[in-house]
Amino acid sequence: MTAYDIPAAAKPAKAGKREVLLVANGDLRLSANQKCWAAQHEMETELAKAFAGCGYTLKRAHPYKDAEKHGFIGSQKEGMQVFREIDPNCRLVVAEAVWQYSHHLLHGLISHQGPILTVANWSGTWPGLVGMLNLNGSLTKAGIRYSTLWSEDFADGGFQKQLATWLEDGRVKHKTGHVVPLKKIKMGSKERKLGESLAAQLSRDKAIMGIFDEGCMGMFNAIIPDHLLNPTGVYKERLSQSALYYETTQVADDQARAVRRWMEDHGMTFHTGPDHACDLTDDQLLLQCKMYIAALRIADDFGCALIGIQYQQGLKDLLPASDLVEGALNNTERPPVTSRDGSRVLYEGQPLPHFNEVDECAGLDGLMTYRVHKAMGQPVENTLHDLRWGDWDKSGTTEDYVWVFLISGSAPPAHFGGWQNASSERQPAMYFPNGGGTLKGISRTGEIVWSRVFIEDDRLKMDLGRAGVIELPADETERRWQATTSQWPIMHAVTYGVSRDQMMARHKANHIQVAYANSAAEADKALLAKAAMAHAMGMEVAICGTRQGGKGWD
Repeated sequence: MTAYDIPAAAKPAKAGKREVLLVANGDLRLSANQKCWAAQHEMETELAKAFAGCGYTLKRAHPYKDAEKHGFIGSQKEGMQVFREIDPNCRLVVAEAVWQYSHHLLHGLISHQGPILTVANWSGTWPGLVGMLNLNGSLTKAGIRYSTLWSEDFADGGFQKQLATWLEDGRVKHKTGHVVPLKKIKMGSKERKLGESLAAQLSRDKAIMGIFDEGCMGMFNAIIPDHLLNPTGVYKERLSQSALYYETTQVADDQARAVRRWMEDHGMTFHTGPDHACDLTDDQLLLQCKMYIAALRIADDFGCALIGIQYQQGLKDLLPASDLVEGALNNTERPPVTSRDGSRVLYEGQPLPHFNEVDECAGLDGLMTYRVHKAMGQPVENTLHDLRWGDWDKSGTTEDYVWVFLISGSAPPAHFGGWQNASSERQPAMYFPNGGGTLKGISRTGEIVWSRVFIEDDRLKMDLGRAGVIELPADETERRWQATTSQWPIMHAVTYGVSRDQMMARHKANHIQVAYANSAAEADKALLAKAAMAHAMGMEVAICGTRQGGKGWD
């Protein structure tokens, strides 16, 4: 009888009794990993001191790479190699001071049997909290048990106490009393009927979600499986970014110049220069305007009610950034685009909802928001932002904690009060080698509804809450821009009845969806109508926090 050659199973070394292993996940782009490594190393040093203070040793599970000049896991392939050497029963920490690609290590965390702790710094410049929120959402979707912590100073007593709890019990919990199931919320009959009617219409008539390549930047949490999406009435049209590139090349120069001229005539300011490597150039803008036209034409071809462009890791080597396109598409007032034969204006008088970074959860939310707000006569422009960072106001304008909602390049000009308040700067070269202009501005004051669709227990869920956008002095706004990314649009948001730590404990994504209403009372009604729509679509819905002024929802 012939014996089969059975490969030997890997036998990773066991971690010591008071030893905790650390993995540091990074970007897929070498330039980002190199630039961000110093911040990660500093965080790990402080984190090791915190573990030592609890009587434990924190040990890296993978080395610093001299040739690449950083110590991040930089690909899924590398992540699998790292996890083959990790004791599957050990205490494991995922420490993040930067943006990270969750799929680099999700495979290892799925099969890991010991306690898992995700930890982030609290910094606008080094957005570990953004990366950690994405990972947390991905772990939640995958059904992986984990704990999570964050800190501005890993030596503070509160962090040390929570860390000690995790080390002793393998789990640490946060208070989430601000979260109330929809069934416990008092809702007016008009809002309930509207939401249910809109859900029934979507289920009956259906809608197409155009996706230009799925799965941006490892965001597993941002992909809605078809078996969860289709029952809502929304179906994916899986499009290729190569088709978008080709269609962009087919647009005539004069049509693209007309788009830019329209924006400038409406007050848009472009900060241009001659050097492709570091400036926003006229050629980059020409291609962005062509992409804007191409996106609308392809969306029309396939009958899309909304679209999402991945861009990063797809088009970044071929075209300038897609952000100017995305912000313009999300605006009601925007440059008109005709069909190829010139016979029709496409999506005339309305936005074509776009979900940045092809985040399908944000896309579904954006479509719902558009339809609810349109039916209620509220502003329909909505966008996602990164839950980038937050800080107390240094100017003395408010005693409230103020979040920095900041998306990576674009928001609809209506959120700034119009095109005259919008500007465009070159995207940072570290992430965007081909440049391209952003759609930047300061979000106007007003009342907003924030929300997030996420996946847990193999079902769609939605959290909603209320917030106010406030005005801060120019110096304070600039401080926040310089602490984050000054080329991107900013929103100064105060969440009602939700503290910083409550938001971090509950939120299952790096993104948060926002839309304005005309008043606080109308924002409350819009929130309830969207909640009713989500419930009728089969989602598990929760309301987070309070109305304006701390008033409850009962």
